[in-house]
Amino acid sequence: MVKKIDYSIVLKGAAFPLLLIFVWEITARLGYLNALFLPAPSKIGYTFVQMVADGSWAVNLLASLKRLAYGFLITVCLAVPLGIVVGRARSFQHWISPTLSFLQQIPPIAWIPIFILALGIYEAPKIAVIIYAAFFPVFLNTVQGVSSVDPKLVEVGRAYMLSPLSMIRRVYIPSAGISIFVGLRLGLSNCWRALVMAEMITRTTGIGAQIWEGRDLMQPDRIFVAVFTIGVVGLIIDIILKRMEHRFMPWKKKHPGDKR
Repeated sequence: MVKKIDYSIVLKGAAFPLLLIFVWEITARLGYLNALFLPAPSKIGYTFVQMVADGSWAVNLLASLKRLAYGFLITVCLAVPLGIVVGRARSFQHWISPTLSFLQQIPPIAWIPIFILALGIYEAPKIAVIIYAAFFPVFLNTVQGVSSVDPKLVEVGRAYMLSPLSMIRRVYIPSAGISIFVGLRLGLSNCWRALVMAEMITRTTGIGAQIWEGRDLMQPDRIFVAVFTIGVVGLIIDIILKRMEHRFMPWKKKHPGDKR
């Protein structure tokens, strides 16, 4: 069943951005803003239409989304199974927790020069940055969710003599599903930001490269088109994950203020 859209919520959420854009446009037209640093929204919109028409916007966006899909898919295939294994073997967590805590403190951007030296300047270092950025949120939330499974549920599964794979599929994953989805959302958000940073440094294709191109050409309108694209696409991806969360976990209790 498709959930109906509450348009009152949509209007409330859009009110402040629209007001901000209106004030921004007026102040720019009155000359209170330096167009070299902060062009008017109408100028940014015109540039966006031009970039869509010449295909440059779509090329950069599709390049970024392709890298994001590859990197995040690899991350999920690595982090979720490993998180389930570590979450079940609680004694093993003491061995790896210090190492993971150390690596978690290092921002993905710090590894980009190493990845470029080791993997070149093309696709491999960007995907490596994505995997690193997303791994820890997905892995740690999976471990937390599996570790928090009610022992009574585990005992019931053992009483029914479920195989290890059946235990994971019927007990651990449903019980830890909310934590896993939280990790997926955080990981994907980290992926998107880290990818943009990597593209800005390697300067090949993608939304990040578009930002640097706008900087080199002194065209702030192109920079703002890229920045707004990053925000809108990130928001859409998060909404899709929220919908998937409700789709696959209908038993999730909603917070009283959660209108999703």
